Amino acid sequence: MIRSLLRFFASGLLMGGADIIPGVSGGTMALIVGVYERLVAAVSSATSLAVALVRLDFADARQHVREIPWILVLPLGAGIVVAGAIGARTIPPLMDAHPQQMNGLFLGLVAASLVIPALRIDRFRPMYLAVAIVFGVVTFFLVGLPVFATDAPSLLRVFGSAAIAICAMILPGISGAFLLKAMGIYEPTLEALNGVLEMNAAHLPYVLTFCAGAASGLGAFAKVLDWLLEHRHDLTMAALLGLIAGALRALWPYVNADGGLRGPVPGEPILPVIGLGIAGFAAVIGLIWWSRKDTVQASVE
Repeated sequence: MIRSLLRFFASGLLMGGADIIPGVSGGTMALIVGVYERLVAAVSSATSLAVALVRLDFADARQHVREIPWILVLPLGAGIVVAGAIGARTIPPLMDAHPQQMNGLFLGLVAASLVIPALRIDRFRPMYLAVAIVFGVVTFFLVGLPVFATDAPSLLRVFGSAAIAICAMILPGISGAFLLKAMGIYEPTLEALNGVLEMNAAHLPYVLTFCAGAASGLGAFAKVLDWLLEHRHDLTMAALLGLIAGALRALWPYVNADGGLRGPVPGEPILPVIGLGIAGFAAVIGLIWWSRKDTVQASVE
């Protein structure tokens, strides 16, 4: 019991930290640590619980309460919140000070995670390869779109942006932080979060609006994704494989001012970027190995 709680809390830390980083997906981390399908099902059940409470159908609500794996949800949620609070203060400064080295690290982390959906496809079909290629190409194009930044977004824009970006929490390959950046509210959101942590009430309406939009988007999307995982599992994994592959564009360490990809130029770090990329790749492969080994041991016991 204690081991499971600690493992799920650590998984939440990884997810929460990933959600802060533009280009890295919390859903990818959920896949890496082996809680992805259970997390989607839990969010779907929580959404059904909320709907039942709104309808005052308490018998149905009790049923959905029993369906939610609280031993997973509570420590995972705690880890996400803790990592989000810490990451909001530590990761952006590192990205500003060492952008290429950090992108190299994240590129290695995400590239290694391609193994996960590939391993979860039970029966390979040519159609799955086609789906992965299509989703990869579309994602590669989308992450190259220009960013529309603003210092003072309206609360309506905050609500809508949060509803869209939060889906990346459970959708591997698409970074919620990157979507916020593309929609122009990444920096204002971190500023508001830090303001609330510093007990500045002026930022509270922004954060509450963001949370409301996130809850709305996550609840609606989780129901769809839960159905896809249950009825079209292999096809969904192929699509996720393409999403992750296409999203690697956002993490390439060397880009032009207009976002175009290029190689390193004299004076830019190369060996540290390569070294951190290899370290990130190895760390994820180690996590995958540990997770699969732990799953096998649990099934034997």
